[in-house]
Amino acid sequence: MKKLLAGSALAVIAMSGAAFAQEGTSACLITKTDTNPFFVKMREGAEAKAAELGISLSSYAGKVDGDHESQVQAIETCIASGASGILIAASDTSAIVDSVKAARDAGLLVIALDTPLNPIDAADATFATDNFQAGLLIGQWAAAQLGDAAADAKIAFLDLNVSQPSVDVLRDQGFMTGFGIDTKDANVIGDEDDARIVGHDVTQGNEEGGRTAMENLLTVNPDVNVVYTINEPAAAGAYEALKAVGRESDVLIVSVDGGCPGVQNVKEGVIGATSQQYPLQMAALGIEAIAQYAKDGTLPQPTEGKDFFDTGVKLITDKPVDGVESITSDEGLGLCWG
Repeated sequence: MKKLLAGSALAVIAMSGAAFAQEGTSACLITKTDTNPFFVKMREGAEAKAAELGISLSSYAGKVDGDHESQVQAIETCIASGASGILIAASDTSAIVDSVKAARDAGLLVIALDTPLNPIDAADATFATDNFQAGLLIGQWAAAQLGDAAADAKIAFLDLNVSQPSVDVLRDQGFMTGFGIDTKDANVIGDEDDARIVGHDVTQGNEEGGRTAMENLLTVNPDVNVVYTINEPAAAGAYEALKAVGRESDVLIVSVDGGCPGVQNVKEGVIGATSQQYPLQMAALGIEAIAQYAKDGTLPQPTEGKDFFDTGVKLITDKPVDGVESITSDEGLGLCWG
């Protein structure tokens, strides 16, 4: 049986990690894509920590966000190669479970990064942003920015893809909760009946998708004045669509990620606020956990009160509001990635 490693022991790993590397220890990193700056930084974090600890690392990614089959094939390759552990940001959090089980049954440690599996205990551990909290922060900020006008807001939701229990749902539903919208079933996007919701469209998490989704929702209601976006590339696309119709200065855009281009867009007023997460830390901690597991079979416990290890989130805005803790875009640029 795999033993549990207390969360505080991560500090011990960080201090003496090189001593934990075992000869022949190898790890796999499987991300949703290899082009999104978030996953690029995640890979950099894994590569740097693996090099420090003397671990052989193989990296895999889907061709596009949502490419589940490529991730299944990557897991099969990792099992066949005799890897000690897998770090995975799953594209389909439910469908991947059988493949993850096969890896665990073969003795590999499997850690979900950023995106919890469904169910979350399908992986040995999860290192992630509290994505509901990330959405909650931008929802609270947007509501406070609008003040009394929040009661009559017209909100466009630019999500990732078709609703499934994932980062997409957590951020979306977190925003609604922060803004004061009844989410109905918190595991589903789009079942809400609040009159302020203009509609939902999908972006695939990229700029082109964000632009198209924004164009579609402006067709539904040209008076949109708040735009929630799954991530900052989608936000950049939404801004371009709004700019094309002369609405870029009177619509509030909020997002999640904290990549350098996104934080720069906060500084320039393109995005009003974004919640910053820390992919390099997720991956580095994941590699350390694999090193520890290879040494003595232990793995980290979740953060107290949560079912995952919380790697932190900060709201970035240059228009702070009472009651919502935030840092400035200049501070965010010192912490950003990509």
